[in-house]
Amino acid sequence: MQLKINGKNEIIDNKNFTVTELLRLKNINKKVIVELNHKIIEDFSTILKEGDCLEILYFMGGG
Repeated sequence: MQLKINGKNEIIDNKNFTVTELLRLKNINKKVIVELNHKIIEDFSTILKEGDCLEILYFMGGG
């Protein structure tokens, strides 16, 4: 399955993949916001589809 993740085309071998599984695969265990096809999602059990576009946004602190 081909996805666009943070502006880069990536191929994922599994077809019925959820956002949670993708984050696990990418070793992302921090608090993030996920935008799926230009909409912020709260339900990370959403199943991804061929051609989906994701933006994974991290919280950063500063001062």
